[in-house]
Amino acid sequence: MLLLLGLCLGLPLCAGSLEDARTRDDTSEQVGRRLPRQARLLQRLKTKPLMTEFSVKSTIISRYAFTTVSCRMLNRASEDQEIEFQMQIPAAAFITNFTLLIGDKVYQGEITGREKKNGDKVKEKRNKTSEDNGEKGTDMFRASVVIPSKDKAAFLLSYEELLQRRLGKYEHVISVRPQQLVGRLMVEVNILERSGVESLEVLPLQHSRQKDSGKGEDNSGLPPSTVINQNDTFAKITFKPSVVQQARIAQNGILGDFIIRYDVNREQSIGDIQVLDGYFVHYFAPKDLPPLPKNVVFVLDSSASMVGTKLRQTKDALFRILHDLRPQDHFNIIGFSNRIKVWKDHLVSVTPDNVRDGKVYIHHMSPTGGTDINGALQRGIKLLNDYVAHNDIEDHSVSLIIFLTDGKPTVGETHTLKILNNTKEAARGQICIFTIGIGNDVDFMLLEKLSLENCGLTRRVLEEDDAGSQLIGFYDEIRTPLLSDIRVDYPPASVEHATRTVFPNYFNGSEIVTAGKLADSQAGRLHVEVTASNGQRFVLLKTDVPLEPQQAGRGGGAEGRNHVERLWSYLTLKELLSSWRHSGDEREKQRLGQSARTLAVARGFLTPLTALHLRRRALQTPQLEDARGAAAALGPEPVLQRLRGAGGRPGPALKKPYSPRIKVSKTSVDGDPHFVVDFPLRKLTVCFNIDGQPGDILRLVSDHADSGVTVNGELIGAPAPPSGHKKQRTYFGTITILVNKPKRSYLEITPNRVIWDGGDRLVLPCNQSTAVGSRGLEVSVSANANVTVTIRSTVAFVILIHLYKKPAPYQRNHLGFYISNSEGLSGNCHGLLGQFLNKDASLTEEPTHPAFPKAGEQSETFLKVKGHQVPVVWKQRKIYNGEEQVDCWFARNNAAKLIDGEYKDYLATHPFDSETTFGLGLSRGL
Repeated sequence: MLLLLGLCLGLPLCAGSLEDARTRDDTSEQVGRRLPRQARLLQRLKTKPLMTEFSVKSTIISRYAFTTVSCRMLNRASEDQEIEFQMQIPAAAFITNFTLLIGDKVYQGEITGREKKNGDKVKEKRNKTSEDNGEKGTDMFRASVVIPSKDKAAFLLSYEELLQRRLGKYEHVISVRPQQLVGRLMVEVNILERSGVESLEVLPLQHSRQKDSGKGEDNSGLPPSTVINQNDTFAKITFKPSVVQQARIAQNGILGDFIIRYDVNREQSIGDIQVLDGYFVHYFAPKDLPPLPKNVVFVLDSSASMVGTKLRQTKDALFRILHDLRPQDHFNIIGFSNRIKVWKDHLVSVTPDNVRDGKVYIHHMSPTGGTDINGALQRGIKLLNDYVAHNDIEDHSVSLIIFLTDGKPTVGETHTLKILNNTKEAARGQICIFTIGIGNDVDFMLLEKLSLENCGLTRRVLEEDDAGSQLIGFYDEIRTPLLSDIRVDYPPASVEHATRTVFPNYFNGSEIVTAGKLADSQAGRLHVEVTASNGQRFVLLKTDVPLEPQQAGRGGGAEGRNHVERLWSYLTLKELLSSWRHSGDEREKQRLGQSARTLAVARGFLTPLTALHLRRRALQTPQLEDARGAAAALGPEPVLQRLRGAGGRPGPALKKPYSPRIKVSKTSVDGDPHFVVDFPLRKLTVCFNIDGQPGDILRLVSDHADSGVTVNGELIGAPAPPSGHKKQRTYFGTITILVNKPKRSYLEITPNRVIWDGGDRLVLPCNQSTAVGSRGLEVSVSANANVTVTIRSTVAFVILIHLYKKPAPYQRNHLGFYISNSEGLSGNCHGLLGQFLNKDASLTEEPTHPAFPKAGEQSETFLKVKGHQVPVVWKQRKIYNGEEQVDCWFARNNAAKLIDGEYKDYLATHPFDSETTFGLGLSRGL
């Protein structure tokens, strides 16, 4: 899919491409005074649009990836100039938003249904351009605009995709091709998998396959500047090369593909089932099963167009594949051009002699004649049907055709619909056809339909690719069938609108994914059954999945987003579009198209049936510079709404920034870290210290099951002052807040920025005052002072920002966390601070000098709270950036006996972990 946007926006007409513009500039120079070549080159370099920032932020939650690309450019020329933004995105991804900012003008993308008459026109343009610019497995997004002299532009593009598991790994690919060296370039990927992240690896940068890539030094191994932080369920990968590091990779700015691969822990044989807010997803990938025997026919194009490298590479690949066949397998080989040439008149077993003879037959294949696709497929299907019918073999072997061609049907039956009907009728759903198309002349749509209608897969190999290695890689994905005739069943009364639940085969290293909506939101459990065949064995797996209470009043559409709902929408839309493309019935095709269009518009997915229109929005308070935080942002829509204020779709709206002169409850944690708990009814304040380790994530407020609020804090370390008694200091470097009601939102707060991910996502820099709000959640930033988070007007937190201009070695920029309003938190709330909210406390005896106690004076005073009796002493503490001093009763020994349990009980496994160990039965994380 290629979207080409010619956006003139009231400026001079956008005519032609950037190359055309350069050609026109050169022509005008020739007409006027001819400059020396070096001077002309220097002039062009000086006036070329400058990319000041290129950043990509991906958040992967349970295999579902949200990605936003942010690009900022400057027109340095003395005249208006055309600027082009382009981005390769995975072919399986859906674009969900595009926003353009030019100076003080904001143009927001709006996805609407596409009219049929326009659809054909755009489709032709898209297909034509993608052939020139697309790479294997990717689509190209382009936007071309005219920017006034000395002005700036920002491009924000968001897309979503479900990562596919192949050869035992999920692969996430990000194109890093800014076309020039960039002063600020960053890629950040966050992976959150509740079942655990395994086998994480970052591959060397994969350079562009296009010519003149400007490839610099070889960059094998981990890409330079890449940093990986990982625990059991969470991983963060950052790639932030300097300009010098970029130049060593590629001087023209085409760095290549940044690729991450990983897998997850798999403990349950029935798979991983996740339920959230009325939707569920079921990941099924069993292991440790014996492979099924396979009957395979290799059908290879040997027409004249395969002459040379393509046929030689294909032969070499087949030599390796034949050696890989298992003794229980059976195989045959067909070469086809205008004639069909069959090696044997029946399938043969895998023996050394048969493998050798098969290799000899392949070696003597010579390219000649046309392309009889229909005849070759019919002969291959007949060989498999005859073998199964006339041999006493088990019903549960797997019959496959691996079909490779580089052209269109030119001999025999050439009508696409008839070829499809003939193939489907002959295969009868018992034979899976896997197709590979080589080069630009292949009828890829025909191959895709052949595979789709016959339980197979298809791959496209570009002209310049190594066809042999691609064939081997494709075969590796299907070389080990483990199950056949898989069926996933859910009670019809419990589940509605489930995606595909019947699958012909499961191959080792892949994954079956099913999603659906819960029909009964009050049900306590979801019953799941999986049936399949493994050779002579019948497999039956059952389980009951406990369901959390469903939230009432949850809205649909773009405002009711969560990753499971988005994943269900993604899969449902993929299936509708596939059925729409391949339907031969006009009325059915129209019905499928309407269903797909309605879902795509409701969920904000750009498809062949929808269109992306840019609409001018009014900009109110901030200027373009205020959107700088969107460079690492998670989505353009909230950025736009933050800039424009009111109007348009419901979402975050500008509010008056919170005053930096705060006055809140004393209940807080700040400094190294010092905890303060206030009991206002008793006019009593208690304080304690917690000595943790850098990297520890502490549970501060845990109320996920009731109010839906979780607050965690991650510690950072610093050396202790020379005169101190501690070996090190620890501070809170990050505060994370998970809000589960009325809609799920994630907040990550650091001294530099606030990241808000609520389906639509947003980054707010902490050095600028602003405020946003959306459906019960408000975030207000007072520049370099504090961040206030208000939840449903009944819960409020204030996060103080501590910054040092010239920090000493023992000082770090850090955060303080203050609870301003806890009215909306439940009596079951826990955490290092939360366990004391809505609780009472008292002293068992008065201090020696109750009216004027002295700081540090020892006392045999005991504090009674939550059934505990804890010895305390009198102290004074400074809070609120050291501007206010409070008197408190101090509990020693890391708050032993004061807090429930031990320090380790308050350690979270990842920043958004909502589990608790104190018997409330909360589920982990998501």
